[in-house]
Formats: sequence, structure tokens, C-alpha cells
Amino acid sequence: MQSVSTQRESAPILISATVMTPQSSAAPAAPAAATNSAAPIPAKQLAQGMFWGALGVLMFSGGIPATRLAVAELPVMFVGAGRALAAALLSVLLLLALRQKVPARQHWPALAVVAFGAVFAYPIFSAIAMQTVDASHGTLVSSIMPLFTAIFGAWLSKQWPRIGFWLCALVGAAAVMLYAASTASDALAGGIASGDWWLVLACFCCGLSYAQGGILARHIGSWQVICWALVFSLPLLLPLCWYFQPSNYDVSLNSWLGFGYLAVFSMFLGFFAWYKGLSTGGVAQVSQLQLLTPFLAFCWAALWLGESISLAQWLMASVVVLTIAIGRKLA
Repeated sequence: MQSVSTQRESAPILISATVMTPQSSAAPAAPAAATNSAAPIPAKQLAQGMFWGALGVLMFSGGIPATRLAVAELPVMFVGAGRALAAALLSVLLLLALRQKVPARQHWPALAVVAFGAVFAYPIFSAIAMQTVDASHGTLVSSIMPLFTAIFGAWLSKQWPRIGFWLCALVGAAAVMLYAASTASDALAGGIASGDWWLVLACFCCGLSYAQGGILARHIGSWQVICWALVFSLPLLLPLCWYFQPSNYDVSLNSWLGFGYLAVFSMFLGFFAWYKGLSTGGVAQVSQLQLLTPFLAFCWAALWLGESISLAQWLMASVVVLTIAIGRKLA
């Protein structure tokens, strides 16, 4: 990954970003000129957004398998809050080293939304879910997140893609969910586990935070979004981690490695690339790359947990990639 840029991207929500110096304050953007809010994103800019989004998805894709490793021996709430606390401490160091100014108060409500979904809801809810479902099944259920992200992104930014894009998004999400349903009887003994509902709720909350963070990144910078959201969450993260800390820290290396991956990649570096991609290429379009997450996660699950990957799963991956490609053409 490239070295962290200290540029700030400050511009009206629907206009391309303007580069500012690291020391410039996160002042409110100038009033927007008369601009077509539905103007298409240039191909080069979209390609850049897709690159950064794909890099973020690659790092996020290990989250569910890593969570499965971590909750095997560590308390669920400690895993959910502890990963965010570790990332928050890294954020403090980075923000201080680069002398970043605190975002303007007008951005605090948006940061609160990002913190709610990305720092608390998704880490904690997904950790609860991974107690009852395996990594492969969990990643398939989580593939509904791109639909939530696209819906919230369109609602918040008032950038509404054409009907063809939405049809492709629904087809991609439906294909994955139908596959998950067809294998539920084997994976969950004929019933829908509570873990599935926890994952859907986690994806709903995280989709909102992804969309809000992608828009906010155009004002305060891509990596600054998650860093400030984490720092603002410290007053809640500290007591949570203290209260739910494990009674015995003598757990296996695998569990600590899973926890470490969640803190450094899923909760920290992954957001640097992800919010850069969303702010550059558009929330609705780039968010569809999340549909690849289950199939990347299959590889991590096979490598870390020894779970097998079937031919049907690879075929489903091909279908999802096709829907993304067609959706980009129709957006």
C-alpha cells in the first residue's frame, strides 16, 4: 500500500476534490456551483476508485475468518471492542505524527455515524454471529452489505444510478443469498441461526457507515475519516475493553493473530483504501466490489481454518464478478 498521504480532499459533496496542504483546516466546503448532481464520474477517476476499493475489500475479506479465530478463545465483546481500541491507539499516533487538526464541528455528526457502524456495530455484531456460524457461511450472508451501502450512498449523496445498475446489484446480492440459503440445511442443521440475523444487522449498520464515510472523505480526507471516528470512540472503547477483558490472557497464538489482523487490517489500514475508493469512484459503484468479499474470504478460511472450497462457490464468484462488470457499464 502506498505511504499515507496527508492531503485533504475538501470540496462540495458532488464535485471532484481539491488538494489542500496537510496543515489546512477542515473548513466547510465552498458553496456548490450550479452542477449536475447526476454527472457521470470520469472513467479514469472511476478506475482509480475501483483500485483503492478493491485493495480495501482484499483486506476486509479476511475479517470474518479472523473473527472466527479470535472468538474461539477470546471473549466476544473484547474482540469486538478491542480490535477498535487497538486501531484507535494507532490512529492517535498517526494523527499526532502528521499534525492533523480536529475536524470542524459540522463534520462531527457524520463521524458519529461512521463510528456507530464501523467501530461498534459491525465489529461487535459480527463477533457475536461468529460464535454460531462458520466462516464460509458467515461471509456469504455478509455479502448483502453492498446493497445496503449502495442504497445509503444514493440516499445521502443524491447520486442515483440508472435502473440497470440497481438490477445488477440486486441480482448479485440475490445470487449469493440464494446460494447461502441452499446450503443452510447443511451448515445450520435445517434452521436459520441467530448468527445470520446478527450478521444482517451488522451489514445494515456498516453499510450506512461506509456510505457516510465515503462522502465525508471528500471533506476531511480518506484515511482521516476512520482515524477520527476511532479517536472519538475512545471514551466508550476503553471501559468496554476493561470490563470485558479475558480473565486469562494465556490463549493460543492463532487467536491473537486473528485479533491482530482485525485491529491492523480490518479496522485500520483497510479503511484507508476503502474510503479513498468510495470518495474517488462513487459510493454506489465502488460498493459493489464488496460482492467479491465472500469469495476472497473463502481463500482465507481455507488457509487459516482449513475449510474446503467447492466448485459451486467458485462458479458463484464468476456470476458475481459478471454482475459487477455489467453494473459498471449501466451505472
